[in-house]
Parts: sequence; structure tokens; C-alpha cells
Amino acid sequence: MLLLIRGEESAELLEPRKTKIGVLGLGSSIPTPPEGIQAELIVVRTFDELNEPAVSAAVRGKIVVFNNDYITYGKSVIYRNQGATKAAKLGAVAALIRSVTPYSMYTLHTGQQSYQKGVKNIPVASITVEDARMLQRYQDKGAKMVLKLHLHSETFPDTTSRNVVAEIKGSQKPEKVVIVSGHIDSWDVGVGALDDGCGAFISWYALALLKSLNLQAKRTVRAVLWTAEEPGLKGVIEYDRAHKHELENFTFIMESDEGVFTPLGIEYAAGKKGGCVIKEIVKLLAPINATYTKSYDSVSSDITIWAQQIPTGSLYNKNENYFWWHHSAADRLDLIVPDNLDKGTAVWASVAYIIADLKDEFPREFNDISTLSNVKLIEKLKETFKQKYT
Repeated sequence: MLLLIRGEESAELLEPRKTKIGVLGLGSSIPTPPEGIQAELIVVRTFDELNEPAVSAAVRGKIVVFNNDYITYGKSVIYRNQGATKAAKLGAVAALIRSVTPYSMYTLHTGQQSYQKGVKNIPVASITVEDARMLQRYQDKGAKMVLKLHLHSETFPDTTSRNVVAEIKGSQKPEKVVIVSGHIDSWDVGVGALDDGCGAFISWYALALLKSLNLQAKRTVRAVLWTAEEPGLKGVIEYDRAHKHELENFTFIMESDEGVFTPLGIEYAAGKKGGCVIKEIVKLLAPINATYTKSYDSVSSDITIWAQQIPTGSLYNKNENYFWWHHSAADRLDLIVPDNLDKGTAVWASVAYIIADLKDEFPREFNDISTLSNVKLIEKLKETFKQKYT
């Protein structure tokens, strides 16, 4: 588990006028020197704009501000993930990334970013959508902008953390396993209610519900609360390593990691035959209107590492506003609606139990997108994860 202590963080625009700017350091960012960094700003909207000859020649010694528009999280988060490295290659002294969110009330959003080997590490933080736009307007008017930036933090060596595991043994095929899961770590600025306390909750209570109803499926139903998802899927990757000998017995794996809002059904990466089974199962959820399905090549965050190996599923819920609060101080318990948690638990317990109790084995059928070995596939999907979900 990555341990980072966040210290004092501040930014002040000195020219063309004096004003404070909110900043929130990104995961694994190095700190500024104790005295801070004072430098001119240069604002770009895209990586292509950064690499234009006239712009790239002007970057050295400056702080680069990325004011990229929010398109989707998967497309926009690449600026948070790679912005510091792209700017450092051109000689920037720091980078500021527009918060990855479609809606802002001067909200700061943190998240993991990645330095590239062989490129100088520079401090990097998020700023609000409002301030990114303000700085863009100043630049468009030809104003000189000077900023004083302080980012004080300390990163310690990885320390031990553990996945949390519970299960109800199967009555006939206990070696076969259906997994429900969420992750138990979160960013420091909120309490992690949406990301991913509620996903962990419905996974744990799905088992509690089955136990209270005295329901024992033919196969084992196991809940896993992954650790160290935010710094890069470390808990699930270690779990994969420790359980390689039994992966063929993992029947279906589910994870909820985009909030628990009004449940609509199940998203899945399970091929056509598996999809047919899922569609039949969710028909039973008509009383709570959770009968919808969506098919993808991979779903969720941690369990992405098993795409094209093991059938996987995710909670399909009414989460269109999830990224308003994601990785911010606004991710708090008052966002959680108890009725949605109850319905989410019902979906999770029902789908897991029915799959675990099927007479025949759940189909293993996937789109043929890769012939990579398991290890190489995990590495590929880890990189995909950094861009899509962190």
C-alpha cells in the first residue's frame, strides 16, 4: 500500500493580478522545494497544442497548465495521468491539471498520475475547472501570468495492506467460486463513500443477506474487498498471483466501483452465451426495475485484469453524476441513499447466488482481442486501467 502524507498546498497568482488558486496534489507527485516554485504560466488545451513548435519552444522554465475539455472520463483522465511527464520533457518546472470532472462548483479532484522513467519528475497538482478557464482567458488576451506554487508532501515506501475475504462454501462444488467485490482504499480528501465504500458494502452484505436467508448455492460465493486499488490495482494483482492455480475454477467475478446509485441491472464482459444467461437472470429483478444489461470487452477497475480470461460483471446503475464527486472532498456519506444500497445488495446477492447455483457451468466465451500470455495481458490492462479508471 502506498503511503503519502499530504502537507501544505497553496498557489497564488501574482500577475496579472494577485489571487489565490485552489490546488490539490496528485498521487505520487514530488513536492516543490520548501520555498516553492515561482514561474510564468503557459496554458494548453491538448497534447497536440503542447507539441506545436511555437508552444513547445516556450515551455522551458514555465509551469504548464492543461485546460483540456471533459469529454468522457476515460478520454480526459489521460491528461492527469501523463500531463506532468509530457510537460517535463519540454523543460517545464511544474504542471497543473484541470480537474477531471464534467461539473464543478470550484471542486478539486485528485487521483494517481504516472511519471515516465528517464524523464525528470516535476510537481503536479489539479486545479479547478473555473481557474483553468480563467487562466485560459488571461492567456488568450496576451497577459503575462506568474504563479507561486507550494506542494509539500512526503511519500513513504510501500507498506503491507491486505485484501479482506469472506465466503459461503458451496454445497456441491465448493472449489468453484463466484466473487463479489469492491475496493476498501480511497483518496484522502473525502471519505471514499462512493469510491468505493458503497461497492465494498454491497459485496459484504450480499453474503450477509444470503447467510440470513440460509441460502447455500452449489458453488462458493466469496466476497473480496480489494486493497490498494487507487495506487494501481496492487491488491488484486497480488490476489491473482496467489490464486493462479485455481483461476480456472473462478466461475464469475463481479465488482462495483462506480458508486451505488439506483441499480439498473448488470454490465458484463462474458461473451454472447454468458450474456444470454445474465439477461435471463436479471429478468428476475423486475420488482426493483433492475433488468437492463450492457456488454463490454472489460468492466470495472480491479477485475479488468481478468478480462478475456474469466467472465466478469459490474453493477449497472444510474451513475451519470458519479464524476461530479469522484476523488474529491465532496465524496462523503451524505451522497449515499440507503434504499439504493438495499437494492444494490439485492442485485448483487441475487446474481451471485443464481450463477453459483446454476446446474451447468457458466459459459467461458470471449471476444478474441488478444493472444497475449496472462502476465502480458495483466500488464496491458494495468496501463489501460491507469488511463480509464484512476
